[in-house]
Amino acid sequence: MKRFDIITIFPEAVEPYANASILGRAQKAKIIAIKAHQLRKYSKDSHRKVDDKPYGGGAGMVMTVQPIADAVKKLKLKKGTSRVILTSASGKTFTQSDAMRLSEYDQLIFICGRYEGVDHRVEEFFADESLSIGNYVLTGGELPALVMSDAVARLLPGVLGNEVTLEEESHGEEGLLEYPQYTKPEKYLLKEGGFFSLKKAKELSVPEVLLSGNHKEIAKWRRAQAEARTRSQKEEGNSSTF
Repeated sequence: MKRFDIITIFPEAVEPYANASILGRAQKAKIIAIKAHQLRKYSKDSHRKVDDKPYGGGAGMVMTVQPIADAVKKLKLKKGTSRVILTSASGKTFTQSDAMRLSEYDQLIFICGRYEGVDHRVEEFFADESLSIGNYVLTGGELPALVMSDAVARLLPGVLGNEVTLEEESHGEEGLLEYPQYTKPEKYLLKEGGFFSLKKAKELSVPEVLLSGNHKEIAKWRRAQAEARTRSQKEEGNSSTF
């Protein structure tokens, strides 16, 4: 069973997502275990403080070394491979290749930053790497920890239940985004009104090649669409899955 241990001051922000849908089912099947750990429990401060004023002055508070160091020491597996990740806006941007690399470890420990940041000694001595999920700043590291846990967990055998999905999805080994997908109905009539300003009703149809039953032509169409979508996204500087 692969372990995801998330160190945070807001476990209640992590647990609903980790226990829902595919991740929840994977936990019930004992393929993975995702645990949120309250950082304050590891604080030796009488008031369970986990932050203090920054040396040198400046706005805000900085998360202290001691509770994080003790939490990592306590949670790290005695046997098996572990990787400790600090979620940080200044870290390396997380990619699908990182998800594949991290899926090889028995345990991932995520340190969720808050406030104005984390004492740099955590990154230097207690984290194996710092990762970010994009060029923007969030209020805390819980969302990045969940994003990375989700991306890694879905690569594990049995989590998705359909290995073909992993082979064909976006951001695979070739770096291509996924081709457009369609389902029923074959034709959808978009009428004037609501959010749409149409002069007349418009019929939206599924591309004919997908209805042809010719798997060779379908594969060719999908490849062309994936390449076109990838080029378009790169030109716009946007490689998001959604």
